[in-house]
Amino acid sequence: MKIGFVGCGAVGSYYGARLSRAGSEVHFLLRSDYEVVRRSGVQIRSPQGDFRVQPRCARTPEEIGICDVVLIGLKATANSEFPKLLPPLVGPKTAIVTLQNGLGNEEALARIFPVEQIVGGLCFVCLNRIEPGVIAHLEHGLVVLGEFQRWPEPRTHDLATLIRNSGVPCNVSENLARAHWEKLVWNIPFNGLGVAGSAGHEALKNGAVQGDSGIGPCLTTADLLKDPVWENEVRELMLEVIGAANKLGHAIPTALAEKQITRTRTMGAYRASTLIDFEHRKPLELESLFLEPLRQARSVSAQTPRLEKLCSLLSSLEQTERKL
Repeated sequence: MKIGFVGCGAVGSYYGARLSRAGSEVHFLLRSDYEVVRRSGVQIRSPQGDFRVQPRCARTPEEIGICDVVLIGLKATANSEFPKLLPPLVGPKTAIVTLQNGLGNEEALARIFPVEQIVGGLCFVCLNRIEPGVIAHLEHGLVVLGEFQRWPEPRTHDLATLIRNSGVPCNVSENLARAHWEKLVWNIPFNGLGVAGSAGHEALKNGAVQGDSGIGPCLTTADLLKDPVWENEVRELMLEVIGAANKLGHAIPTALAEKQITRTRTMGAYRASTLIDFEHRKPLELESLFLEPLRQARSVSAQTPRLEKLCSLLSSLEQTERKL
């Protein structure tokens, strides 16, 4: 099976390296990391054991050609690149799997490719790219796959088996939309509040940042859970997301909030992806992780006052940071 990876940051490099190590024919589409990875491969540092692989490297999708599976690890902020990057990789039988965060990524793919070729993938993993070609895997790794707007096809189960054979746990969900909201229960508070912490709790309550002052360091998962005030914000945001999901018809139990908090305590001082993007002054995944969930919540009149304030604050923080 020929597998192409588009977006080889932490997520793409980690899962691509796992599949490559297991013997799959893996091709990395690379830009800035091309020379490093071509020369030295991809190094994974993990409590499960360090390893290095040498995937096939390309600078353009045309060099790779048609694949059996294309896995997308791009930030959702780069979805405008789909029409340029993906068509040379996709044939009529190619499965296109997005491993991106948030809502709207499958819809963006469906504007270019047939729905029956699109699979959503959710990654529950703690990863950081610490330098070109070097990925630190801290904990977890579960992948959940689901068909976009369809019941799981046999090929989805085949993909899950392929991923499991690489040493990565993988489940298949019968309801991809619900699975997305289950992940948002974690992503919205820990990604959002981690950045919001740079402005302080008072700014979060007010829902705005005044001027260019008051922006401090972001908060890790440990920072958020060791402070009772922030932990309460995490919990309440989780319950808002669960409430919105249920009003949208995705049955998610409220007990998931405590389960996620307990699970997160084992991660230590993990820096979520949005924190890293903010600190490096990269565009935040506001649309997919925060604004689209808020729009969907509003469409069913779900009560999400904390999410609304968080969206306002994050938008203000990003604009302020770009001016500095």
